[in-house]
Amino acid sequence: MSYVIRSIRPDEWPAVKELRLAALRDPVAHLAFLETFEQASAKPDTFWQERAANAAEGAPEAQQIIAESTDGRWVGTLTVLVEEAGTKDWAGLPVERRQGHVVGVFVRPEHRGSGLTGALFDAGLEWAWARGAERVRLIVHEDNARARALYHKVGFVPSGVTVPLSEDSGESELEMVFERV
Repeated sequence: MSYVIRSIRPDEWPAVKELRLAALRDPVAHLAFLETFEQASAKPDTFWQERAANAAEGAPEAQQIIAESTDGRWVGTLTVLVEEAGTKDWAGLPVERRQGHVVGVFVRPEHRGSGLTGALFDAGLEWAWARGAERVRLIVHEDNARARALYHKVGFVPSGVTVPLSEDSGESELEMVFERV
């Protein structure tokens, strides 16, 4: 099957919502995403409209990239955020240089293994490099072996940074990075 890899448009928020809710139904969603299906599905349409607008084509600080099948169905996605040097990231850790941060990676199960994820990452990396990122990173749960293997396959390597999820859980996530050559 062939795919169109592209950035979303602000008016496509219903498809953004549908794909995110599909991702949160995945059996490993509890390891991959920081929210539940119940939390996301309870959010109003205005949330999804703003989410789409802030990561749509032309947005300077974030870009949601999707894979669209020939029948127009969205079958995969990832989002790249720009993190500025001198700021703190979502976990409160210092950001030392301008970098991209990949979040929200999801490919529908029936399209996995097709090379689609690599194409999504290629587009995400290209977007980050065009915005002056010195590297691109992502955070993956230590128990999510499937995702770690996929990220390694597309060129990400462990940085050695570990991010605790919460003081109570004892769980942590691992940073993986893709350095521009």
